[in-house]
Amino acid sequence: MSFNGIPTLDDVARRAGVSTATVSRCLNLPDRVRPETRARVEAAVAELGYTPHFAGRALASNRTNTIGAVIPTMENAIFALGLQVLQDELSASDVTLLVATSHYDTQREAHQIRALLARGVDGLILIGEARPEDTYRLLQERGIPFVLVWSHRSDCPHRCVGFDNRAAARRMAERVLELGHRRIAMIAGVTAWNDRASERVEGVREALWARGLVLDPPYLVETAYALDASAEAAKRLLALSPRPTAIICGNDVQAAGAIRGTRESGLAAPRDVSVVGFDDIELATVVEPALTTVRVPHRRMGRAAAHLLLRMVGSDDPGESIAFETGIVERASLVPPPDMP
Repeated sequence: MSFNGIPTLDDVARRAGVSTATVSRCLNLPDRVRPETRARVEAAVAELGYTPHFAGRALASNRTNTIGAVIPTMENAIFALGLQVLQDELSASDVTLLVATSHYDTQREAHQIRALLARGVDGLILIGEARPEDTYRLLQERGIPFVLVWSHRSDCPHRCVGFDNRAAARRMAERVLELGHRRIAMIAGVTAWNDRASERVEGVREALWARGLVLDPPYLVETAYALDASAEAAKRLLALSPRPTAIICGNDVQAAGAIRGTRESGLAAPRDVSVVGFDDIELATVVEPALTTVRVPHRRMGRAAAHLLLRMVGSDDPGESIAFETGIVERASLVPPPDMP
């Protein structure tokens, strides 16, 4: 044992009866070591409580085996679900995930990115495409691979793993229109520096425009992805004349808030107004009425983003962007419009 009581690579090698090079291969490239040898080394590691020296490994490989992710918030369940899958996939490759939040603030996001770069992350996961060009220049100057998640467009100059937010929202609006609704309102997320929110608004606009309808204030309200704010937004919309018969929401949290606001206005969903969401998180199935919503493939996106970024980090192969399809899950919150003047 080393003089300070902390087990070293030499200690493990002596206990297992192998060379230090063999121990190193077992820890870093286990598939290249015979199973019986690997078993002896793993037993020695467990008996001694040996932990590889992170800084030394990083210097030797010029990699830290860490990936950084900057997400808008931990409060949105859809991001938490995606992060869980991302972490599981990275852990399977012995890569650690470091997470920071931006609170939908581009300056804060840039600060968090710099902090992660200072920690030597090998690559980054970022949410969406909308951010200042200075941030992209920083990443390119540092030569740090990064993948954009939760949005996808065919002409994006960066690698992205996501879906077409505009098309998904347009299909939802078209379904609302198919049921006969013509007085349609929307509670959207704040669209400034949020391409997911802005694309969802544009998708709804396109669907309405094709039917000769418009989506403009006061029937369009931007607000935080929060129950209280969305409930208040719904109350304002339901006080309008003529009153909307359907409210399309930017995500399921906003839709749940809209249902609460409907109830607090002395009305009922969907009897008086239909409400639809976006994401299909667990909340969509427990709110009353259960939400008709857009199902987002968050697990597949997290898994694919991890694999793509690991490929980019491990070689000069830039990989290809990956597009996923979304779908509409119909539940009780969407029905034809009520008979009303």
